[in-house]
Amino acid sequence: MASKVVSILVLAFLLLAAVAVPVSAGPRQRGKNGGGGAGGGGGSPSGGGNLKPWECSPKCASRCSQTQYKKACLTFCNKCCATCLCVPPGFYGNKGACPCYNNWKTKEGGPKCP
Repeated sequence: MASKVVSILVLAFLLLAAVAVPVSAGPRQRGKNGGGGAGGGGGSPSGGGNLKPWECSPKCASRCSQTQYKKACLTFCNKCCATCLCVPPGFYGNKGACPCYNNWKTKEGGPKCP
């Protein structure tokens, strides 16, 4: 009887420890060299931002709010945010705040992320 109680307590402790400790999968990589399949063009961006995936849409909506090309801006911003987990502050520029976002290039060498 006592061994059952001890084993249940140990299992409960392990379950609580597993839930309480966040698991880090490391930076996500995509592109030609990163192995994700969906294209990064000329570079291989790696993640490392601190956004959660569900935070991308409102951040991109804010970033793209001043452009006349909203649909394209939102499409590429959300794609970049999903990979990099980062969106630069402001409406334009400031890409130095997100190196992955800044370094992801098209096949032609231009910036992929708005």
